[in-house]
Amino acid sequence: MTDPHRAATPAGTDQGDIERRAALAEALGKEVWPADRDTLVARAQEGPAPDAVLAQLRRLPEGRQFENLQDVAEALGLGTEQERF
Repeated sequence: MTDPHRAATPAGTDQGDIERRAALAEALGKEVWPADRDTLVARAQEGPAPDAVLAQLRRLPEGRQFENLQDVAEALGLGTEQERF
């Protein structure tokens, strides 16, 4: 159950971060993980993802394996939730 006294936006994030993460999640789906930058870009291009999403994914470091969207968000400097449930 959601606590009505807690802010809707988790600490460490802002509305823009949430929107960017949502766009990334929509473009990548759940079946792509784990994946490197090139795999993520290719998956997003299949979508086709918006240019802003592709630009974000192309900023990811080469040679790194990402386990989930949280890893991608952290690598991009997006705010991430520190506490879950």
